[in-house]
Amino acid sequence: MTVELTRPVSRRTLGTEALLVLGLSLGQSAVYALVSIIAKLTAEGPLSKQTAALNTSVSPRPWLDLTYQLLGIVFALLPVLLAVHLIARDPGDPARTLGLDARQPGPDLARGAGLAALIGLPGLALFWVAAQLGVNATLVPAALPEIWWTVPVLILAAVQNAVLEEVIVVGYLVTRLRQLAWRTGAIIATSALLRGSYHLYQGFGAFVGNVVMGVVFSLFYLRTRRVMPLIVAHALLDIVAFVGYALLPKGWFSWL
Repeated sequence: MTVELTRPVSRRTLGTEALLVLGLSLGQSAVYALVSIIAKLTAEGPLSKQTAALNTSVSPRPWLDLTYQLLGIVFALLPVLLAVHLIARDPGDPARTLGLDARQPGPDLARGAGLAALIGLPGLALFWVAAQLGVNATLVPAALPEIWWTVPVLILAAVQNAVLEEVIVVGYLVTRLRQLAWRTGAIIATSALLRGSYHLYQGFGAFVGNVVMGVVFSLFYLRTRRVMPLIVAHALLDIVAFVGYALLPKGWFSWL
């Protein structure tokens, strides 16, 4: 006797699934970011005098620190594997559904680089304005010790951020919300606001900048159905920020 293992998934199940995936990943980050910005706003001193540090050291022992860094990167990608696994229940190849395959390497790289330039240059101006208005915390993109593995780990962290955010917040979430018959405007707004919310710990300028980035990336994905260029763009932006901050004189970044 053959047992049927698949059946149509209800809208309620899809909605619950999406909430669980977000709760295990960037939705959880958004909640922590909200608590973080409240803590900063209620602490002594203005927001601009407080610090938001990324890629921080976990141990004074270099090899142990490296181990923690690599474990953090690997385990942060598990929600991505979960999302792709869940998309695999739908008809077709999940990598093709999300535009996560390597069928178009040249166009993906070119469009990713173009998106990085489109987002990155205005983003720098927005960060400068936010710093002048005092609505951002002082940002430290990389706070690892100067050691041989610092740059490789920062590059891996940038790629991890890009894969996690673009697959979950754009590819997976947009796909599920379309299946739930949400309107296009609501899909774009939800994806963009989620992206902005988990950056709130950096301040309100970072929130606005990432919401704008989220709108652009969601529109791009809805038009192309490819998440790979978004990963390329995001990785390039983070690599420049993380590695640049680690290698260049810190005085150059006083405006952050």
